[in-house]
Amino acid sequence: MADNLPSEFDVIVIGTGLPESIIAAACSRSGLRVLHVDSRNYYGGNWASFSFSGILSWLKEYQENSDIVNESPTWQEQILENEEAIALSRKDKTIQHVEVFCYASQDLHEDVEEAGALQKNHASVISGNPTEAAHSAYQPSEDESLCTVSCEMPTEQTPSSDQETALEINDVEVTGEKEKRYDDKTHAKSASEEETSENVPIAEDTVLQPKKNRITYSQIIKEGRRFNIDLVSKLLYSRGLLIDLLIKSNVSRYAEFKNITRILAFREGRVEQVPCSRADVFNSKQLTMVEKRMLMKFLTFCMEYEKHPDEYKAYEEITFSEYLKTQKLTPNLQYFVLHSIAMTSETASNTVDGLKATKNFLHCLGRYGNTPFLFPLYGQGELPQCFCRCKAIIDQFGQRIISKHFLVEDSYFSENTCSHVQYRQISRSVLITDRSVLKTDSDQQISILTVPGEEPGTFAVRVIELCPSTMTCMKGTYLVHLTCTSSKTAREDLEPVVQKLFTPYTETEIENEEVEKPRLLWALYFNMRDSSDISRNSYNDLPSNVYVCSGPDCGLGNDNAVKQAERLFQLICPNEDFCPPPPNPEDIIIDGDSLQSETSEFSVIPEANSETPKESTSLGNPEETSQ
Repeated sequence: MADNLPSEFDVIVIGTGLPESIIAAACSRSGLRVLHVDSRNYYGGNWASFSFSGILSWLKEYQENSDIVNESPTWQEQILENEEAIALSRKDKTIQHVEVFCYASQDLHEDVEEAGALQKNHASVISGNPTEAAHSAYQPSEDESLCTVSCEMPTEQTPSSDQETALEINDVEVTGEKEKRYDDKTHAKSASEEETSENVPIAEDTVLQPKKNRITYSQIIKEGRRFNIDLVSKLLYSRGLLIDLLIKSNVSRYAEFKNITRILAFREGRVEQVPCSRADVFNSKQLTMVEKRMLMKFLTFCMEYEKHPDEYKAYEEITFSEYLKTQKLTPNLQYFVLHSIAMTSETASNTVDGLKATKNFLHCLGRYGNTPFLFPLYGQGELPQCFCRCKAIIDQFGQRIISKHFLVEDSYFSENTCSHVQYRQISRSVLITDRSVLKTDSDQQISILTVPGEEPGTFAVRVIELCPSTMTCMKGTYLVHLTCTSSKTAREDLEPVVQKLFTPYTETEIENEEVEKPRLLWALYFNMRDSSDISRNSYNDLPSNVYVCSGPDCGLGNDNAVKQAERLFQLICPNEDFCPPPPNPEDIIIDGDSLQSETSEFSVIPEANSETPKESTSLGNPEETSQ
């Protein structure tokens, strides 16, 4: 493949994270020659999603990875005398302090394999003592046993769509025809491979549960392809920049979404549902009639706070928490607004930031459902892939290629280049549990919960709970993501919240009556680098035509990635439209068709903007509901 590549491109993009994929798609749509490369064997970088065996293999890779310097003179021979090389790192150092614990029954056999997987890859996992956790991901203590699981790594990051996994998405406003997945080398699947994947036996039908309500580690391994575990946990605001970009570019036809069904709060040791829409407020049994009037009056003011500066100007210098105390709101309402609507903490935001966050929350209500958020089916890792489908990804190398512009994902830079960069860290945890943190009649709830920091100066923890209908976990389980800004290691930051919400899965509890908290089956902790908001000047000796793309930030939405992509795109293509929609196939002019050329010339742009696929129209123009 490399021998057939052109020797010159307008833009070379290194990395397939969300910002890089958006930029590559935007440049390609603008007619530039783009070469998009990635040294990894999967899409997304730190935005990726993995099956269960895939995440174990990813962890194994980080355990064994060493910074190998390429001593081969091949690439050095390509450097001319008047040129200077910028070394890229062979090791990704953005992930640290990885710890894995398995609480489910270890009834493993040597022949346990992930159903439908094609490649074999051995991975290790710790069987964690519920009372004593390990100090290292793959170094068990005396109280722990190390077991090697024979599991298979699928060539696809996400499962194929077959009849067994067909979605029932009555509450989903956009449904896109699932495009065929790419394998790790990013080639399209052949017809024979597609037929094979469609005939893969479903683990759900072949796995017999030994006991009622008992989920074993063998079951998790066998149904591993039903898991899509995100490295970064985010949601899409229904009126956010990423949704607007997906609609504008028609990339939305590659994705499917579900609406987040519940906003939760953790107060006085219990989980409660937060009323946020007008209907929720008046139907709530948690609030008195007086509190309902107070809340509706305050939320109405927040929607138009900019028109009433006299009511908040005097409080601009204080925190939003202190401002709420001046608004005749009960402590119950102050807590809901601060932590579950504005989604901030007592000290993190001032009054203006809090009002802005509350307005944004309310502005997004009702577009696609009763909450402001959407989640992409099959995980956050679908989003970079959607933009990558606008062009091809190359996985070969070996020739000298000239380009006017280079965009490099931060993790590729060597230590010498980043020696003066001060990074922040994100604490992440991924849990597999047996039921929801707030049990209701429906077992298909998708929830977001904010747990405030216990001590002053500590960060709030964001909890996102995903049910099986999101195509991210097997039936009978929930996938739970915890995220906060790091102050210590991920386990030290997040384990206190895990202990509040869940209880470790043990055999004795299974025999007894159902416990109050959901049972914890498996847990992963790790710290991820936050390279957002790093000035380009912090990097050493970068040429003027080399641009830096940051990894995921700690925020809930994706606005930072979209803003970054658009800013870098404008540096490369000033005055160009950012990620325009593709032309309508009916408007493509065929050479020699002189009779239609004049008509097509004037109709191509309006029709391309007005005629969008059914899926995109559903995403962009939902039936507006009253708030």
